[in-house]
Amino acid sequence: MPDTKKTFFDFALLRRVFRYAAPYKKKFYLSVMLAVLLAVITPVRPFLIQETVNKYIAGQAVAMLVNITIIQIGLILVETAMRFLFSFTTAELGQSVVRDLRVQTYQKIMGLNLTQFDRTPIGTLTTRTINDIESINDIFADGLVPIIADLLSIVCVLGYMFWTDWQLTLIALIPFPIILIATWYFKESINRSFFKVRNAVAALNAFVQEHLTGISIVQAFAAEEKEFNKFKKINKEHRNANIRAIFTYSVFFPVVEIVLALSIGLIVWWTAGEALRLEQGQQGTVIAFILCLNLLFRPLRVIADKFNVLQMGIIAGERVFKVLDNEDYAEDNGTRAPEKIQGKIDFENVWFAYTDEHYVLKNVSFQAKPGETIAIVGHTGSGKTSIISLLNRLYHIQKGAIKIDDINIEEYKLENLRSNIGVVLQDVFLFSGSVLDNITLRNPAISREQVIQAANLIDMHEFIMRLPGGYDYNVMERGATLSLGQRQLLSFIRAVLYNPSILILDEATSSVDTESEMLIQHAIETLIKGRTSIVIAHRLSTIRKAHRIIVLDRGEVKETGTHEELLQKDGFYSKLHEMQFEKKASLAKE
Repeated sequence: MPDTKKTFFDFALLRRVFRYAAPYKKKFYLSVMLAVLLAVITPVRPFLIQETVNKYIAGQAVAMLVNITIIQIGLILVETAMRFLFSFTTAELGQSVVRDLRVQTYQKIMGLNLTQFDRTPIGTLTTRTINDIESINDIFADGLVPIIADLLSIVCVLGYMFWTDWQLTLIALIPFPIILIATWYFKESINRSFFKVRNAVAALNAFVQEHLTGISIVQAFAAEEKEFNKFKKINKEHRNANIRAIFTYSVFFPVVEIVLALSIGLIVWWTAGEALRLEQGQQGTVIAFILCLNLLFRPLRVIADKFNVLQMGIIAGERVFKVLDNEDYAEDNGTRAPEKIQGKIDFENVWFAYTDEHYVLKNVSFQAKPGETIAIVGHTGSGKTSIISLLNRLYHIQKGAIKIDDINIEEYKLENLRSNIGVVLQDVFLFSGSVLDNITLRNPAISREQVIQAANLIDMHEFIMRLPGGYDYNVMERGATLSLGQRQLLSFIRAVLYNPSILILDEATSSVDTESEMLIQHAIETLIKGRTSIVIAHRLSTIRKAHRIIVLDRGEVKETGTHEELLQKDGFYSKLHEMQFEKKASLAKE
């Protein structure tokens, strides 16, 4: 959703951001101390120059002139070192906070229920984790502490100017209201532009993420030009937002220079009328005031920009905290953590909906005894995949209960529950990395020898060794360099390796070559031995040996029984079987 503009700071959010700086309070206090010291020494150089001109040059005190010049050089070096330390400390503080916040945000995203990923584009969550958190860094590096430093510097310079010559100070500040008005308009204009830039960045991230993920579909339907035109439109909005921001900068900075020139001109005009006073040794005051005006306008040039950076950092923090405050996560309140479960499964009057009251499962009940194989069949959209997701507690049911070994699954510790359930999906997701990494999911506790042993158990070691590099073969993102059958074979090894008590199979032989199908069938037979298995069946010929078949239709259980029993009923299952048989016969004739 687009961001809504805020007129005032949300100080509660700012305080919350600064809580993340608590572990680094020494760096924070050091940056504040440096800000104060830099503000205090800012008017010292103009004062030294004033004294040099008025006393030592006018009085021809050559020895003192050399000494004060050395002092000024030393002061410049000290100030430069302090400014470096201040910039480095604030940036380091910001990056430390960003590191901690990004880890916490990513950890939270990993624990969210799948409903959040159903509703939120992946590109948006990517923006929250990367771009928005990086904006929070700006609160420290270019935001609050640097603003405080600039304001203190302005106060110290003005204090010195009034102490030196209050009349000349008032003359020099006559154009000051112009800069205040220009700063206010600049802040408001750049703020609006920044909001549009942020929204455009989020839209770009979401669009690119989605379309690169689905590039095969885009190309398969020759939709490249149409999608490219959409991208150009979003990119144009991003460019326009940036151009508006650049235009505002291009107007504001020349205005500041003009006001500075006016102030210097007024000083020259006023002092020219006071020529007699200047002859009395006050020429250094004029030079010091011109230097002070530069020191005064230097922070004014950037303070409005820093103010907007601070505000945008707070807005980014609000978006990040919305993710952190999301309560729709997989709660792990369970206490039961048996090393091994028996595998008895009970669905008791389960009702489930992804959104509101649109139930995809309606009063579903069935039981699987330890070691049984249960097959679930039905048309697309009947609720087969939902049953898999619910058993893993990827979603929460609205009514009823799901039990394993007569214990509600909500009572199990989440890690313990999922470690006892092995899932082999038809659409296997592989990460960029080696075959070994994808099988072990980069678990350092699993050795290469264990992986080889698991592969040998289902006769897949030779298949892997035929790949270039064997177990070290890089499968690339999403397993792009492997066939569908090869990806599914790797998922079977993964299931064997974790030795689950319950096995869930989204039948994986519908779109593979003959060799892969034979390996997969052997792997299935090996895996289901001694395990409670739930098989999502797409081809009825593969589930004849199931102990019980459950027929789903529009989220309701229509029939249960063995293959022979259901055929004799001449009901839903019989019709599905007949349709597949006729389709197979038709293809055979062709």
